[in-house]
Amino acid sequence: MPENARIHYRTCNLCEAMCGLEITHRNGKILSIKGDKEDPFSKGYICPKAVALQDVYTDPDRLRKPVRKTNSGWQEISWKKAFDLVESGLKDVQNKYGNDAVAIYQGNPSVHNIGMMLFSSPFFKALRTKNRFSATSVDQLPHHFASQFMFGHSFLLPVPDINRTQYFFVLGANPIASNGSIMSASGMPDKIKALQARGGKMVVVDPRNTETALKADRHIFIKPGTDVFFLAAILHVLFKNGLTGQEKFPEWIAGKEKLKGIFDRFSPERVAEITGVPAQTVITTAKEFASASSAVCYGRMGVSTQQHGTLCQWLINLINIVTGNFDREGGAMFSNPAIDVVKFSAPNGTMDKYNRWHSRVRGFPEFGGQLPVAVLAEECLTAGEGQIKALVTSAGNPVLSTPNGRQLEKALTTLDFMVSIDIYINETTRFADIILPPATGLETAHYDLAFHGLAVHNTAKYSLPLFKPVNGARQDWQIYKELTRRMKKRYSFAEKISDLFITPSRLLNHGLKKGIYQLNLRKLKKYPHGIDLGPLKPVFPEALYTPDKKLHLAPDILLNGLSKLSLEPVHTGNRALSLIGRRHLRSNNSWMHNSLRLVKGPTRCTLMINPDDAKERNIRSGDRVTVTSENGKVELPAEVTEQLMPGVVSIPHGWGHHRSGMRMKTAEANPGVSINDLTDDLFVDEISGNAAFSGVKVRVALAD
Repeated sequence: MPENARIHYRTCNLCEAMCGLEITHRNGKILSIKGDKEDPFSKGYICPKAVALQDVYTDPDRLRKPVRKTNSGWQEISWKKAFDLVESGLKDVQNKYGNDAVAIYQGNPSVHNIGMMLFSSPFFKALRTKNRFSATSVDQLPHHFASQFMFGHSFLLPVPDINRTQYFFVLGANPIASNGSIMSASGMPDKIKALQARGGKMVVVDPRNTETALKADRHIFIKPGTDVFFLAAILHVLFKNGLTGQEKFPEWIAGKEKLKGIFDRFSPERVAEITGVPAQTVITTAKEFASASSAVCYGRMGVSTQQHGTLCQWLINLINIVTGNFDREGGAMFSNPAIDVVKFSAPNGTMDKYNRWHSRVRGFPEFGGQLPVAVLAEECLTAGEGQIKALVTSAGNPVLSTPNGRQLEKALTTLDFMVSIDIYINETTRFADIILPPATGLETAHYDLAFHGLAVHNTAKYSLPLFKPVNGARQDWQIYKELTRRMKKRYSFAEKISDLFITPSRLLNHGLKKGIYQLNLRKLKKYPHGIDLGPLKPVFPEALYTPDKKLHLAPDILLNGLSKLSLEPVHTGNRALSLIGRRHLRSNNSWMHNSLRLVKGPTRCTLMINPDDAKERNIRSGDRVTVTSENGKVELPAEVTEQLMPGVVSIPHGWGHHRSGMRMKTAEANPGVSINDLTDDLFVDEISGNAAFSGVKVRVALAD
């Protein structure tokens, strides 16, 4: 180790994988970042993004003081002035138009930060608005919806026991690139090797031969947006061949009689034309899954972000349950975290938060206190009582991450007032009147409240800040506390006194003490690498939050959705192609595109296209092509590859940094295009309202 250098251990906060880091530093400068081999969860594994944590800390484009938009550009202002302007701006709108005239949008980074996790909710409650949105409804709402209606709580999310399974059945997921999603699983390449070394098998179903599919024992191409038919056909085979073991269901599983006959019409032969998957492949896969000593079915982005995403997640749960691979070793299990967010969010039983109000224009029901973000733009643009006139964004970039981003851009220009809590002037925050930048990453303490609850192995770890915030920077929880104080209708003396003592560390300490391991923060600090709490353990029926304490196999809302599925193939014309997204290991949506070390090298924002489709259009790799949908048109280089099945093209998510008015210089040098300039805000999951990105019809041609 270099002379006078020190080592800091922490968890990377950039994605769900919870990789342990060993950071060597000296005199306020980082000398190296590498994997912490003593971390009991990640065991030394890191991906390229972790090294870029230092880039965020030193980035000259990162905001370090509040800024105000003026006619002559952005102007730095004091925190007091910024809070005064935010308070007056929000109150003016609500006094003039009503509480619901202010909307809220939270991005994915919110759940990677304990300050936002613990202190944003009181602020949102203080605003008293029903117009609350988040990134949940662009990527994971179907998971929560299925869990709510089956298990009684939207955060009771099963994860694959990847460390012990013998058959890993993956649909629409690429965990080697994502490090897991709704499945915190650092070091997926090693986990897949270990699975295969113990005689297990991995089968991947995806329209693209992804990084994960390349490591699989078998890859199955499937037409985008048709997974619900494939999954129903799997269940058809299981029931037809007596592979379900229904007679052995424990008494706490209810509704098995409702499953009788509901999959009869989804024979593998009948759905083959719809899905593009041969009938025999479905039959073989179903029988392999059922005969394995342990197996788990796991579906992620590709199945969630389609028209029937909620039905897909329900059917995935059913496959695991009816084959006896649910809440048992090697199957779909639930984490046993040191701080149980599920229990703390519903201390008195079930969370019944659905359909209490509706979006004003299209009438979508709320879920968990939120409306689908696909309706955000229309709620701003449509005049009338309840129209959104002000917006608060927190750690999000919905112009790039939500469907029909161009329409949202238009909507943001119509607002009376906008405030963003963010460290960058990006494609979305450039429309704000005030930006409040929190301290970030290496300047904050860290504990993964959400992702310990989605982990494939139980651990606990608390990371102290490496650096102190400079120039009077505020932590995000301090920002939220001040905003809450200013927006509360009543703020008693007792509340003021109480707030002086409420900090993230005190709340974490309380949660740890109340947890099943009865830890505390003082003990965690003695273990900078983290504490190993053992493998996943069965939790049902005790963990159920349904009123009758039973797992409901066939909720009526999901049965009704299944009954409406048409088995008639959809024909859209010979030259129409289906568009899907993709993710890269060196990218995390739009978060990290201002790091040169991550974006340098060959252009990654390309249109992947199958050789047959490319030949028909006289397209070669490197050619500039136009991609046109009902909502927009983009131009980018082509990448001809057999990774894509015929009829499918792919553009990565999170690019499109060519908009004017941003401070992110590296992003401007490597702009790419936004896939959401093509997607449709009217194309959503019919049950949950989650955005349906997968399978948007486009036309591709050589650029002029």
